[in-house]
Amino acid sequence: MTMQRTLKHEISAVGIGLHSGKRVSVTFRPAPANTGLVYTRVDLPEPVSIKISADVVRDTQLCTALVNENGVRISTVEHLQAALSALGIDNLYIDVNAPEIPIMDGSAYPFVYLLNSAGVVDLSEPKVFYRVKKTVRVEGEGGKWAEFSPAKSGLTMDLRIEFHHPAIPDNCESVHLDFTGDNFVRQISRARTFCFMRDVEYMHAHHLALGGTLDNAVVMDDTHVINPEGLRYPDECTRHKLLDACGDIYMCNHTILGAFKAYKTGHALNNQLLRTLLETEGAVEKVAFTSPAERKQPFSYVSGRGEYAPALV
Repeated sequence: MTMQRTLKHEISAVGIGLHSGKRVSVTFRPAPANTGLVYTRVDLPEPVSIKISADVVRDTQLCTALVNENGVRISTVEHLQAALSALGIDNLYIDVNAPEIPIMDGSAYPFVYLLNSAGVVDLSEPKVFYRVKKTVRVEGEGGKWAEFSPAKSGLTMDLRIEFHHPAIPDNCESVHLDFTGDNFVRQISRARTFCFMRDVEYMHAHHLALGGTLDNAVVMDDTHVINPEGLRYPDECTRHKLLDACGDIYMCNHTILGAFKAYKTGHALNNQLLRTLLETEGAVEKVAFTSPAERKQPFSYVSGRGEYAPALV
């Protein structure tokens, strides 16, 4: 039986906010079954909690941000959400003392390592999946699109970008992932966020990316990557866009079983697709794998027993 999951122990981390440039502390606490993923701003006079759902994503400018009805926000949750999806954690209290989650090294891997170090435990209630029953597609400007369609089992992801930059050759603009926890960790999790030097001045003028450095982002000028160590993967930028998509589609707090395909997608289109999928009658069904035969489904999460060390995988 595939059960809901949470952490075994509480664990904390400190980092820098990508957009604020300020020190941020975040604490992860175990939560009981059917709690969901609950983010709480503990720096406010009265703590404010926001439970994850597709419709609390109300800002997607350079990140995925949760905003409640009173305007309280928690930004840059997408990398953490991607890590949670790989670990299969669907119940957790996340306390943060700032309006954004720390950027860490710009990837999801530090969160995978941190949470895995705390231990992951099964709870007493079965995990509920969303299985795609019919194709749903959304489109954006410039030919952008994203869709979910039915699949025989599991979650497959295919994504293509198009930046026309010398550091991103044509053969590095597409990526495929048969999503399991191990595949995500080994193939996607260490891909860092990226930006272009020509955009930095604009972002700073709008009080964005004030905490961005070569330690937490891939930065490109007009011809090449300026980070001294270069790229972690030849197609790191494409893999990071897929990492973002993994986090964005986990905003419904359930693993989706289906085929995800996208072209030039981003946070806004990913969220629009998720909302459309959940709002379209007959597009998804809730399923729980409880029998021995169903356990043969080709889907697995990171076990949460400390397999991954902070070295490059």
